[in-house]
Order: sequence, then C-alpha cells, then structure tokens
Amino acid sequence: MTTPAPTLSKDIAGLAALFLTSGVTHLVRPGVFEPLVPRALPTPRGLVYASGVAEILCAAGLLHPRTRRWAGWGSAVLLVAVYPGNVQMSLNHARRAARRQDTPSRAAFAGTLARLPLQLPLIRTALRAAGRA
Repeated sequence: MTTPAPTLSKDIAGLAALFLTSGVTHLVRPGVFEPLVPRALPTPRGLVYASGVAEILCAAGLLHPRTRRWAGWGSAVLLVAVYPGNVQMSLNHARRAARRQDTPSRAAFAGTLARLPLQLPLIRTALRAAGRA
C-alpha cells in the first residue's frame, strides 16, 4: 500500500509558482543568471538553461498529487544546488555597492543578503511536499 501524497497546501503551491516564474526567467533571460554560475563550472549558459528546465519540472511536479513526493525531493535538491549561486549574487552586489557607494546598490546588496536565509523555509516546504517534514 502506498502512502498518499501530501496535499497541495498554499506554501507548496507558492513554491511551485516561484519555481515556474524563476524557471521561465532562466530560459528567457539567461544572461541575468550567468554571472552567478561559479567560474569552476563549465558552460554557464547551459547550466542556466538546465536549472531553468529543472525549476519548471519541479513546479509542474509539485502541482500533481502523483508526482508531488518526487518533485518535493527534487525541489529540495535543486534549492541546495543553486545556493552557491545565491551566495555569488550577494558577493557580486557587495562589490557593486562598495564601488558605487549609493543607496540603490546598498539596498540591492541588503536584499540579496536577506534572501539567503529564506532558502531554509523553501527547503522545508519542498521536504514537506516530499512527505518528510
């Protein structure tokens, strides 16, 4: 007997919407994300496209009860995998803020810093979708 999939709560639906929006943006504007790919990794554009497709697949999987459990696991793994890119985004904004010394640059940097700990509730939501949290 299989365990029923976790219900589609507002937070799981929100995670799916976030992934769908981000995934489409990765495919439509890949140049925005290329500077976030660590230099040691090959083919930044290909990795941006791959992560965009993965986000869209996770979004679709989270919405359907039969695939929600696997999509939850995939979403958690994806969120951990892209975390270095989020750190890189903060570092990029820190350099820009130090160089420009203006309020918009500092605000953007502060926003990227505030975003880093928000990955934890997203991962928790993904694990809940997987039936593990």
